[in-house]
Amino acid sequence: MKPLPSAADRLRLLAVASAGLGLAAAAHAADPIKIGVIAEAQAIAGASIPQAAQMAADEINAAGGMNGRKVEIVTYDNKSSSTDSVRAFQRAASEDKVHAVIASYVSEVVLALEPWAARLKLPMVTPGAASNEISKAVHADYEHNKYTFHGYLTSAALAQEVCDAAKDLLVDARKMKTAVVMSEDAAWTKPLDESYLDCLPKVGLKVLDHIRFSPDTTDFTPIFNKIEGAKPDVIITGISHVGVQPTVQWKSQQVPMPMLGISSQASNSTFWKDTNGATEGVLYQAVSSPDVAVTAKTIPFAENFKKKFGNYPSYCGYTAYDEVYYIVDAIRRAGSTDPDKMVDALEKTDWVGTVGRVRFYGKDEPFTHSLRYGKDLSGLILQWQNGKQTTVWPTNLATGKIAFPSFIKTIAGN
Repeated sequence: MKPLPSAADRLRLLAVASAGLGLAAAAHAADPIKIGVIAEAQAIAGASIPQAAQMAADEINAAGGMNGRKVEIVTYDNKSSSTDSVRAFQRAASEDKVHAVIASYVSEVVLALEPWAARLKLPMVTPGAASNEISKAVHADYEHNKYTFHGYLTSAALAQEVCDAAKDLLVDARKMKTAVVMSEDAAWTKPLDESYLDCLPKVGLKVLDHIRFSPDTTDFTPIFNKIEGAKPDVIITGISHVGVQPTVQWKSQQVPMPMLGISSQASNSTFWKDTNGATEGVLYQAVSSPDVAVTAKTIPFAENFKKKFGNYPSYCGYTAYDEVYYIVDAIRRAGSTDPDKMVDALEKTDWVGTVGRVRFYGKDEPFTHSLRYGKDLSGLILQWQNGKQTTVWPTNLATGKIAFPSFIKTIAGN
């Protein structure tokens, strides 16, 4: 029988074991913070998401990381498919062991992923999906769905922004009185259109018709003919999955009414080239602009993005960039990558990003975990003018005035 170790030997063994645990803890502390990015990498609007996320990670790492921990972006091209997105989310959680996911500008995709974020307890933030149902699901079943954050404006908030801008730019300034709503048939536009139909009359625009079309539509001639027959002063849009075709045909057919509203593809600086300049005069909503210092971070990010990728980011590039920063900040504040602690920290987010002041609605508010819309984050209206994106609203941030192509005939004083 071996003799028992002496007290001195036991102390030495304890010291060695403690040192080993310390080394293991240090190694664990140095593990990277992994953020999965699931996006439509080949889409006009979606391409900016992984690019912007990687830029943010590179900047954080160049500054020493988060308390010495590197930030690693793991990207997945979902090919605009909900099925591929779910597979990517499962892989991100089980194989790649990410700590959070930034996912998609498509509402149908995010709605398909929301149950998986709950099931796998993996915090997820969307940089661009708008459907009210995303944050309503969090409100309806908080304990189950609290892992999903709506890192963009809801459809209801987007509609309110468009209505606010329409009152200032069209009703008050140009005495417009009537509108036709034209939206693609998608999850995000159902609540958008409901809100349009509610708020447009309140700001002085009578809605003469409400047209919803399939995102697979290639010939918009019948739609524009119908709109012209109604003779509205303006077309209020809700388009994201489409953009090039309706814009090109609006110009080629010389439809004599301006378009104002949501046009996600128009937010990407490649849209001028994509439409061969047909987008001249189109008015669209955005959360940031390359020509306006929404905050001190906006223009430097936009210019660095262009320097790196050759074009300015789409709207969800700005939000994806911000999301990497405030996810990492939440982990720092939580002192952990435990998902429940991360959720608690994300709920307390108060981050000045490229789009404004980022805060989330609480669990007792209807749009739980969506971005707060208001004076600190109210969005912009931009117009394509001579190949450039020009901010025309709100007036305190405007860098130019509205100017329409000659075929637009319904503008008082145009």
